[in-house]
Amino acid sequence: MRLPQQALKLAMAVVTLFCAVLVTAPASHAAPRADWQQVGTDALTGVSGLAHEGPGAALIVHDNKRAGQPRLSRITYGTDPIAVTRLSWDGAEPVDLEAIEAIPGVTGEYVALASRGIVYRLRVEGAVATVLDYAPLPAIGQGDNDESFALVSRGGRLAALWADRGEGPDRPATLYAAPLTFASWGEPQFGAVTRRSYTSVYPPGDGTRHISDISVTDSGRILVGSASDAGDDGPFDSAVSDAGRVTVSASGAVRVTLAARPTVLGTFPGHKVEGVECLPGTDEALLGTDDENLGGYVRTAAYCGS
Repeated sequence: MRLPQQALKLAMAVVTLFCAVLVTAPASHAAPRADWQQVGTDALTGVSGLAHEGPGAALIVHDNKRAGQPRLSRITYGTDPIAVTRLSWDGAEPVDLEAIEAIPGVTGEYVALASRGIVYRLRVEGAVATVLDYAPLPAIGQGDNDESFALVSRGGRLAALWADRGEGPDRPATLYAAPLTFASWGEPQFGAVTRRSYTSVYPPGDGTRHISDISVTDSGRILVGSASDAGDDGPFDSAVSDAGRVTVSASGAVRVTLAARPTVLGTFPGHKVEGVECLPGTDEALLGTDDENLGGYVRTAAYCGS
């Protein structure tokens, strides 16, 4: 029996609408793509920042706030499954760690950053991280929420970059840079601070955090992660972009030049990238995600070449 022409048109419209819904439905709860490897299973074990530790190994910080919750882990990647070891924290316990960076030229020592602008100098030996000293960042802005930290070494001079993450179209990120030295007892000491405003290209929307992490390539390119989420269960979205360049002069002066429009290197719907780390001597970046209740994931991408 043939369908009346009007009924046939209605049926075809329903099928078309159903297919469109399938195509455009958010993928926040979809299984991660095969190129991501899981390193955390819940909101306590996501990747809020990461640092290269050695060949095939990295440290990851967790943004936990309560006493006794994990602050730091070691991952050994390049294997399946990835090995994850929780490290113990010896010293003043931070609230909401968001970034960590190896100190150039000093084996086993790192700087970790908490969101309210406190930096911790750490020594990591085996399964223990010991706090050597801590200090506030200079020039903390009103309402700053810091999620990123990077160190640059040029000609024996050291500089630090960090950023308030920003929030949506009305609050760009603020990228800060300053020379950095360490007192003989370990305290981080910062020089003159420069500031630059930064607005990401992707992801769009009111909840965008324009800078969720920073890394600097061997040639001085500044890579930034940008991310958004709508709650502990997502949906998540993020990107890594080429944001500009940083130079450190022979006298230690730091100069940051940001691109008028950042170049998006990769987008990651369904994930919230909060860790970006260029691996020394390679063109590879190690990326880490804090997907809240969905856990944390890592992967590499060839973003750090000249």
